[in-house]
Amino acid sequence: MSKARIGIAVVVLTTLLSSAALAASHLGIGPLGVARFAFARVLSLGGLRHVRAFARHGHIRTASLRSQDVRNAVDSGLGNPVARRQFIAAAALAGWHGGRIAGGWWRHGDGGYGWVGPLFWPFAIYDIYDYTIWGDGISFWAYGYPDIYAAIFAPYGHDDLAAYAGPSPFGRRHRRVPPLQQLCGDDGREIAGLPIEQIQHAIQLEEAQRAALDDLANALNSAALMIRASCPTQAAFTAPHRLAIMQQRIGAMIKAESAVQQPLGKFYDLLNDEQEARLNAIAEDRRKMSAANGATQAPSQGCGASLSAALQWPADEIEARLHPNDAQRAALKVLQDANARAVDILNNACPPEGAITLPTRLDAVDGRLDAMQQAVSLMSAALKDFYDTLSDEQKAQFEAIGQKRTA
Repeated sequence: MSKARIGIAVVVLTTLLSSAALAASHLGIGPLGVARFAFARVLSLGGLRHVRAFARHGHIRTASLRSQDVRNAVDSGLGNPVARRQFIAAAALAGWHGGRIAGGWWRHGDGGYGWVGPLFWPFAIYDIYDYTIWGDGISFWAYGYPDIYAAIFAPYGHDDLAAYAGPSPFGRRHRRVPPLQQLCGDDGREIAGLPIEQIQHAIQLEEAQRAALDDLANALNSAALMIRASCPTQAAFTAPHRLAIMQQRIGAMIKAESAVQQPLGKFYDLLNDEQEARLNAIAEDRRKMSAANGATQAPSQGCGASLSAALQWPADEIEARLHPNDAQRAALKVLQDANARAVDILNNACPPEGAITLPTRLDAVDGRLDAMQQAVSLMSAALKDFYDTLSDEQKAQFEAIGQKRTA
């Protein structure tokens, strides 16, 4: 093996070790198990062929990891947004086309994925508090219309989805697919408490401020558990069911965000100007570090940017596959109009300028989640009306549209 290949493999192993905290917390493994977990993930990507493909697609940034030792990578875990996106990408592709392709058409601009098998928005609590606490919104604002599109025209086949939901009956092809429980995260105090510990280390707090921070920590813990409870227990095999899962998941996030608003506002109101400035400075340092690691501030998906060819409404393909009758064409026209309105709704819920405080950023989270819920609800109603007009054969043809696409 060449030195270049060895170097790439070491980088990938180091990156995957940063995700090993997840394995340790879920599987109860020790340091040796962590190492085995990381090596297994390297193998699960299909060897160096897939490692090089990840590097070509920007998933692996070698320079950002050369100065980190394995211990720091393990300690960072899923609290590291870069490591988190890499973990999600690996999990999303492992169950798609048997893990043989290095990039999927429903990939976010930041390199992550909104759908990992039957799960929408893995590790959502991290993305919410990364933006709210630190202003690092790369992952949060990446979610949008393409995820609705991927729910309607799912990239995964029946067997692919089933592989995520439990022990796979499909043999070696799907042995690399992580289970849903692992992807949903053990959203307990050890996860929700991460930003609390960082705040404690960042600024000196008075007694009243410490009490308010404790209340915020409890609220974040409750929010994490609310989101974890929305994790699906089985795969959804139809477009209407996937949109229903999406609605339930976003609804849990809205409820969780609402539970955090009051304690977050109370804590922030107790900070003096110097403490606020210190938090803002740390947040700015974090964003600079993300930029140095190769991450760029991706715009929210559905903020005036033109949609890629892969996300255009497939009117001609639907016509060719389904051969709809007049009544079905009328329902399809309503669905297509609803799709256009959903895009407009999300175009009007973009990252706000000047959101420099924790409460204003949490308000922005609330606005974006509300917009996503409105868009999904609109599409869900129109899709159900159209879907109910289809025969079983037409439904099968409709479900096959997304599955036939490749990167």
